[in-house]
Amino acid sequence: MKPFSIPVIAIGPGSQPADETLNYMEMPHDMHTYRPPPLPEPEHLAGRDDARHVLEAVHALLAAGRNGTLDLGGLGVGDIELIGQVLGEGEVSARVEAGDQLVLTQESVFAGVWRQRVLAAGLAVSDTLEVADVPALLRAPVAPFDAIVRPAAGEGVANAPALLAEIEEQLRQGATHHVINLTLLPFTPGDGDYLDAALGRGGVTILSRGYGNCRITATAVPRVWWVQYFNASDALILNTIEIADVPEVARAAPEDLADSGERLAEVLDWLG
Repeated sequence: MKPFSIPVIAIGPGSQPADETLNYMEMPHDMHTYRPPPLPEPEHLAGRDDARHVLEAVHALLAAGRNGTLDLGGLGVGDIELIGQVLGEGEVSARVEAGDQLVLTQESVFAGVWRQRVLAAGLAVSDTLEVADVPALLRAPVAPFDAIVRPAAGEGVANAPALLAEIEEQLRQGATHHVINLTLLPFTPGDGDYLDAALGRGGVTILSRGYGNCRITATAVPRVWWVQYFNASDALILNTIEIADVPEVARAAPEDLADSGERLAEVLDWLG
């Protein structure tokens, strides 16, 4: 993955031009909303019973409010294509690098229904569907607290050591959700370099598209994430560090899961 720099937003007296005109930050304006997938006519579905059984199993999990995983490995090409056509692609995708394996995860248009493919040396190892608010693989593992090794503070480092101390304290206390908003703090390029060196990079990258885009990157410290929000013009509007098993923006809400069950039931009725 190509490294991305930690943007710096100047804050405080003297950091803004002396212009009396009010220039409002452009906010995201393109919202990704549910669009029904293009479905084949029922009469064209002869011989696709395996695909229907998988979709019915997905609906059963959603209706019962349970998590579960379904293996697509034994299905024929036509059934796989039909499942892909029905599920489509939703707002969240992820890439996990684990040793010599690459895991590609894509949420469907039915929030909480995820397709997950594992590749090794470019070849498919497994193909599954997972029903959950977020795939288990994306959750940070539970790990005992371990002090973060502090790099040497170079020129321009101001607030990063204090921020690192806050991160350590939250981890020590077992915080389940804590957000540090870097956009609202005096944050220098030196601070960015210091935190990047101290936290390192993990193997998980998540992209969420809602209003604009959100890029989530796991650090090498378990349960510590970089979370950056961009508007539709790809300008950074919010830069945060989040402490959680997985950032909230990547998860499907309970009401979204319930809605997915209702919409998938309508699709199954259409398929006959």
